[in-house]
Amino acid sequence: MSDVIRNATEADLPKIVEIYNRSIPGRMATADLEPVTVASRVAWFQVHDVKTRPIWVLERQGEIAAWISLSSFYGRPAYQATAEVSIYVAPNYQGQGVGSYLLQTMIDRCPEFGVTTLLGFVFGHNAPSLKMLEKVGFERWGLLPAIAKLDDQMKDLVILGLKISNREV
Repeated sequence: MSDVIRNATEADLPKIVEIYNRSIPGRMATADLEPVTVASRVAWFQVHDVKTRPIWVLERQGEIAAWISLSSFYGRPAYQATAEVSIYVAPNYQGQGVGSYLLQTMIDRCPEFGVTTLLGFVFGHNAPSLKMLEKVGFERWGLLPAIAKLDDQMKDLVILGLKISNREV
């Protein structure tokens, strides 16, 4: 059975939240320090629009293995063509290329969402995510040193960017 990428539905929100919450203890992928609830993520889910700021899930053998979303950057009209990409892979699917496949699919479809620039915000110590983004063409555009406090340690945030309009198809 092949992987299926589809628009997320609100019925997928518990699994999306579960995957997200599984990333919190490792202190690698999110600045949240405590698990979030499904109820707390409903508004986040509802501001996404399948035509411009989708949330997708990747199913493998009928199970949600990962999810990806595009979110508006900075909330001002001049940045409408710029989106932040977030991607989370369930622990039992990490290291299998699921994230790269999902990310590349999103990149390929960005023009239909009106997105010409993608941004990624990744902790400096998150080598796997940095490697995945750089593998598909993201470049390091900025560094916010020692900006996040995780378990009494200050961590850097790397800003990565990808110009969709400049990519060869």
